[in-house]
Amino acid sequence: MDRRQLLISGLAFGVSAGFGIPGSAKASGEPLKLRALYNKDRSFSDLAKSLEGRRITVDGFMAPPLKAEIRFFVLTKKPLAVCPFCETEAEWPDDILAIYTKRTVEVISFNRKIETSGVLELGSFKDPDTGFVSRVRLVDSVYGLV
Repeated sequence: MDRRQLLISGLAFGVSAGFGIPGSAKASGEPLKLRALYNKDRSFSDLAKSLEGRRITVDGFMAPPLKAEIRFFVLTKKPLAVCPFCETEAEWPDDILAIYTKRTVEVISFNRKIETSGVLELGSFKDPDTGFVSRVRLVDSVYGLV
């Protein structure tokens, strides 16, 4: 097999495995965009439904946590200086994602881009400690600067 055949077979494998296809959980090594989780009517996208229960990677910005010594934060599409706390699931914006971690959150400045990886959960959930309501979240998450 020469170099050209090797490259072509590698490309064919990548396409068949889902690499490089927009909308895949980690297309071309890029994190998933928050908007990919929703349809225009704010319902969950087919992609989100297919990824439920799987570990995905999403990038964005850490909104300031609701209180000290907390194990979750909100990931936002754009930097926000205040937390976009939602009182009901009906008000849940389609450009934020609740991120639940195993350890207390170490705050990263709201204007520094981060990458978060966790298991995708869909559906309404009310945090028993804070009353924070989410429609979609990552659990068992880790995060760091991009």
